[in-house]
Amino acid sequence: MPIPNPAALDFLLTRRSRPAKTLRAPVPDRDTIQTLLTAAARTPDHGKLEPWRFIVLEKPALARLAGMVPARAKALSIDPDKVEKAIAQYRDADLAIVVVDSPIASDKVPQIEQTYSAGAVCLSLLNAALASGWGANWLSGWTSHDPAFCRTGLGLSAHERIAGLIHIGTETNTPPERPRPDIAQKTTWVNE
Repeated sequence: MPIPNPAALDFLLTRRSRPAKTLRAPVPDRDTIQTLLTAAARTPDHGKLEPWRFIVLEKPALARLAGMVPARAKALSIDPDKVEKAIAQYRDADLAIVVVDSPIASDKVPQIEQTYSAGAVCLSLLNAALASGWGANWLSGWTSHDPAFCRTGLGLSAHERIAGLIHIGTETNTPPERPRPDIAQKTTWVNE
């Protein structure tokens, strides 16, 4: 007979990301971040490859990345509204943790499964932060999909990609609940 963990299940049934633009200092200290990263690393990892890594972006690094956005936007002819949003994502943040999809050559584990593992790390990090009482949000955006920005700004290798930027901080206001999926519409039962 399974032993339930009602508190964990209740957390998962009620968890809610906090908009990154509402997160401010204080942010977790390095010891707390280490705990959050340790929790995030306890994720399904097909073949024990650990095909991901972390980059912790503190305020000065976030300001540097915000400063890089206009030149990359101009080179890529990005819409001005998207440029300002990308600048704000970095400039207004106090802490963001980049989860890097860093696949390992493997005959047994396809790259797509390694990418799924990096995505699982993102969700685990997000949930660890929320469960610890911090506000948190998983973001991406055009800069995270631009190889030149990722290589120059974050030192990613040619085979690496950003799986997500997890913004963590103190929430300044609680967002309203949003509509959730109708599970009956999303579920197919097969019994034969």
